[in-house]
Formats: sequence, structure tokens, C-alpha cells
Amino acid sequence: MSLFETAPAYEPLAARMRPANLSEFVGQEHLLAKGKPLREAIDSSMLHSMILWGPPGVGKTTIARMIAEECHVRFESISAVLSGVKEIRAAIAVAKQNLANVAIGGGQKTLLFVDEVHRFNKSQQDAFLPYIEDGTILFIGATTENPSFELNNALLSRARVYKLTSLNDEALLALLKKALKDPERGLGKNQLEADEEALLKLVKAADGDGRRALNLLEIASDLAGENKLDDLILEEVLGSDFRRFDKGGDLFYDQISALHKAVRGSSPDAALYWYARMIDGGCDPLYVARRVVRMASEDIGNADPRALELSLNAWQVQERLGSPEGELAIAQAITYLAVAAKSNAVYSGYGSALRDAAELPGYEVPLHIRNAPTALMKEMGHGDDYRYAHNFDDGFVAGESYMPQELDDKTYYEPVDRGLEIQIREKLEKLHLANEQSDFKRYPKD
Repeated sequence: MSLFETAPAYEPLAARMRPANLSEFVGQEHLLAKGKPLREAIDSSMLHSMILWGPPGVGKTTIARMIAEECHVRFESISAVLSGVKEIRAAIAVAKQNLANVAIGGGQKTLLFVDEVHRFNKSQQDAFLPYIEDGTILFIGATTENPSFELNNALLSRARVYKLTSLNDEALLALLKKALKDPERGLGKNQLEADEEALLKLVKAADGDGRRALNLLEIASDLAGENKLDDLILEEVLGSDFRRFDKGGDLFYDQISALHKAVRGSSPDAALYWYARMIDGGCDPLYVARRVVRMASEDIGNADPRALELSLNAWQVQERLGSPEGELAIAQAITYLAVAAKSNAVYSGYGSALRDAAELPGYEVPLHIRNAPTALMKEMGHGDDYRYAHNFDDGFVAGESYMPQELDDKTYYEPVDRGLEIQIREKLEKLHLANEQSDFKRYPKD
């Protein structure tokens, strides 16, 4: 038990069913199967500092505890939610004392487990670095967030990252069956009856989270008493159930990424599925509406300008009418975007222009297109020789340039051969040819 923990008066089923060794562990075979790097490190006691990254309830804390048990090191833990610099210092002091005891022939090395490590700020994360470096602690951090964004590079360079995955239905079902049969740690002594169909409903509700699955089973057991787990009890347990949807977390961004890529890939079915998953999980429809507007500009652009208008209309319907009318309007926009002609020409062109604006010198605005609101500015040549486009055939001044002379040949917007941009490309090619054939050249070539 950690220095900072006290024995609970009652252990929930999920805590009681925590596996005691690797043979009892369910899931994460890609890390813990024989021959896999993490399993090899544990079996050989060749330990290293690590970050365990994965969704809730998939075994991050359990793996850390099993490493300590299997490799005969002292387990200490702190939570970044409840701890600060004071607790970090206290944990390091314990580890130093343990190390001193090892040096004189007693004690154990220390595994320091830091739960929710991403919640520590930069200076707090930095506090661990010298003690990882000199071997005072074996550091294991657990996080539900992407370490690349949430953890310092210095900490990441000293720890190997292991990605844990959600538990599949088979693993969760095995976990629940084991909890039902185990007379010591599980519900075996309660003699709760539950058929596989009932357990599968709990599995689906748990959505890959082992802790959640066991918590739901325990609640169901309390309600059922000595009776069979039937649909009435399940309805009561799952009536207010919701899918795992960690707003702001990796699952959130993975699903919106899947929606965006389905639209870009012209798959209305996949786009509707990921949209439904997000809504089912409790995502704010207005967030999706905002992202749909982004998709309309980024992936459809001028190939079909109606996509942006329809997306804005769907956003407005959601704001005015709410659910379910607004959500249906957003679904309509999503399917339209998915089947619309695609172009990222605006997105790419704008990105290139931004890079040039940031990286190139700040070229002056050419005199002929400067504003001249005062007599002094006119005397300085502002607006001299400006050619008013409406005075020319087709409203176009052949040979004119509106760029700084240094960028006269630069092209940012290149329409694709899809949708309305076919016509836009044809027009631009016609204008380009007129420029080439014109006797007037704003910036004559040497």
C-alpha cells in the first residue's frame, strides 16, 4: 500500500478483482504476451521507467502493481489530481531511504507510480527527472492523454511509452464471468445468476472499460440480491448509462478525426456512424457543427460552395431549435459534404500564403495599388498608374499585377479538376493566357 493511502473500509468489486499476477491479467496481449518487450522486461527484471497510456479501466495501475510484485520492488504511488510538490518530495524521500537500505543489505528499490501524470505542470514533471536519471526511482506514469502533447520532452526521453487499448467484448465477458464465480474476491458467495446475454449487455455498456464493467455488475448484484439478473434489473442499472466519451481526451479527438476523414473520403455511411457515436456519447452538437463548417472549407472549398452555406445553415438550426431537429440538420450537412466534389485548393493555398507571410521579408505594397486619401500621398506616387478593372473588357486588366514585384510569379490557389473548380480553373487559365499575350506588363521581365 502507498505511503499516502489508507485502507478503505470497503473494497469495491473492481478493486477486489485486481489480478494478483500476470497469468490473471485480462487484455493487453500486445504488451504482456510471452515474447513481447514489456513482458520480457518484467520476466527478466530488467526494468525501465515508462509511461502507460490508455483509456480508463484497461489496467494501467494494475500493470504497475504487478511489475512491483513480480520484480520485488517497493510500490509507492501518488496521484497528480491530489498531489503537489510536497507529496513529490515526500515520495522521493521514501525512495532515497529505501535505496540507502538496499546499499546496506536490506530494503528494496522503489517503483514510484504517478497516476494522471499529465495533470502535473512542467515544473512538477521536471522534479522527477534527476531521480529517474540517478536511479533513485523506477518511474511509471499513467495517463489517459496523448503523452506527446501533455508530457515534457525531457520526461518522455527518459521513459518508454506503452499504449494500452480498450478491452474487447471477449475480454470483458471473461472478466465478468470470473467475478461471478470467484468465491473469495468476486460474487461467487452471492450465488448471483446471470446468463451470457445479460452479461453481454453489461459488456456493451462498459464500452471497453474493465473497471466500469465490474462496477455495473456489482450494482446489478446489489439490486438482484439472490434473484437472477433479469431485464428489469438491467434496465434499472443501465437506464442512465452513457458511452465513454472523454471530452477533450484522445477518444474525443480520435472520433472527430474519423468523422472528418470519412467526409474527406466521400463515405457518407462512415461519416454518419462516427457522428452518431459522438452524439450517443454526449458530445455537444454545436461542436460538431463548427467542425463541419471547417470541413466545408478545408475539403470541399470552391468545388461546391453550397457545402459551406448548408453547413452554416445546419449550425443555425441547431442553435435555434436544439435537439433533435438540429442534430438531423447537421447529419444532412455531413452527408452532403461527404458526397460533394472535393478540393483542398483553398486550404493548401491559404497555408502556403501564411508560410510566405511568416518566413519571407515584409515586401512593400506596390505604389500603384496603395491608397491615396491625402494630397501628400498622391504626391508620393500612391495610386499612380492604377488601372481600374471595370474600365476594361471583361473587367480584367491583362498584364497587371497585384503582388509585390518579388512574388510576381507566385501561385497559391490552384483549382482542381472537380466540381465548380473545373470552371474556375478554365477561367484562370484564360486570364493567364491573356496576361502572357498582353503588350502591357506591370513588371517587365529582363
